[in-house]
Amino acid sequence: MGVVLWMMGALFSFCLMAVGARELSGEIDTFQTLFFRSLIGLIFITLIIYSTGRVALFSTRRGALHIGRNLFHFGGQYGWFTGIGLLPLAEVFALEFTVPIWTLLFAALFLKEGLTAKKILAILFGIAGVLVIVRPGSEIFDLASLIVIAAAICYSVAHVSTKALSNTDHPLTVLFYMCLVQLPVGLLLSLSSWRLPDPLQWLWLLLVGVTALTAHYCITRAMQLSEAGIVVTLDFLRLPLIAVVGVLFYHEPFDVALMLGAGLMLLGNLLNVYQQKADAPRILRGGQD
Repeated sequence: MGVVLWMMGALFSFCLMAVGARELSGEIDTFQTLFFRSLIGLIFITLIIYSTGRVALFSTRRGALHIGRNLFHFGGQYGWFTGIGLLPLAEVFALEFTVPIWTLLFAALFLKEGLTAKKILAILFGIAGVLVIVRPGSEIFDLASLIVIAAAICYSVAHVSTKALSNTDHPLTVLFYMCLVQLPVGLLLSLSSWRLPDPLQWLWLLLVGVTALTAHYCITRAMQLSEAGIVVTLDFLRLPLIAVVGVLFYHEPFDVALMLGAGLMLLGNLLNVYQQKADAPRILRGGQD
């Protein structure tokens, strides 16, 4: 139950961040948006750590993994923010749902999480869902779509790295280094197109910065309670939520294929969750099949 609650917090945070990104699209360069996102996040997370008196959270022995994780995460963020400005919100979120497929595979390869028959079936349902949503050969499968899919691959690497970090580092430490590493990257890449935001744009930038923190804090906490594949697969619930946002606020069409594809992904997710429940009694008994 805990992992579900944390993921619900992540879902709402990501949806609010998508609205902020859409409002900033075409107004502020994506690299500059990512710089301010990191700056705002770094200020908030530093104040939070100092307020708790746990200054040890600023330290880590896994600096190299933090750097690698956040370079991939920065690439994922850039592709995601770029896609938000080029595609309908629901389509971006739908294409991003290749993340669970990649994460299950990467977690199996690098974290040695078992790739059981049910997980393989879950991956197949996920692929089927993506094919229903993308509809190869249709207008959605263009350069913007490929950018979002590339972002999904970067995200999956970052998620697997987060799972590894959650075994040793506090979620606040993961968030602190996320902002610290990505801050200079965003600054360097934004200098050539820098512009001063107006008051309304500052509000959207603040929303993006705050929701980025809450989203990743929730995901990190969720990953401490469950496997990386399960946590990210639960993220598919963003699709119906963001589809409603797109219809109500941006007059985007409601695509039935998106919901059908999400249903296939849900089926795959349930197979994965029931696999975990089936494994629990065997773990408690200490027995093996």
